Amino acid sequence: MNIDLPKYTISNAAQLVGISVHTLRMYERQGLIIPYKKKSNQRLYSENDLHRIKCIRQTINEQKITIEGIRRFLSLIPCWGIKKCSNTERENCEAYATSTKPCWLHKHRNNICEINNCRECEVYNEIVDCNSIKEKLNFLID
Repeated sequence: MNIDLPKYTISNAAQLVGISVHTLRMYERQGLIIPYKKKSNQRLYSENDLHRIKCIRQTINEQKITIEGIRRFLSLIPCWGIKKCSNTERENCEAYATSTKPCWLHKHRNNICEINNCRECEVYNEIVDCNSIKEKLNFLID
């Protein structure tokens, strides 16, 4: 089973994780989740997306961290280290220069990410649940 395969509509995904469609759309607007979009603009979610949404819910409900707090935390993930960016690429990167939003929410100009679809980026895709965030940060420290 391919856990990255987009197969759940927004209503199915919301029902599976126990939230409203409105809440799921809000997570998308805030940049916490990037759904697949068909040419018709219909949103589709994968198993990994469901894991990410559950992590967001757990963080809000159990850790009492706000959506803005989660965004700020995700902005601290050193994407330039994960992608192995050069010093020149870092100089041209808003995500490297600021820490207000995750790298996938920045307009990428004149750097390695300019031609990439953030939905397909390894930075976004390697952080699918609460444990993978911690593992990724530990890996980068070691």
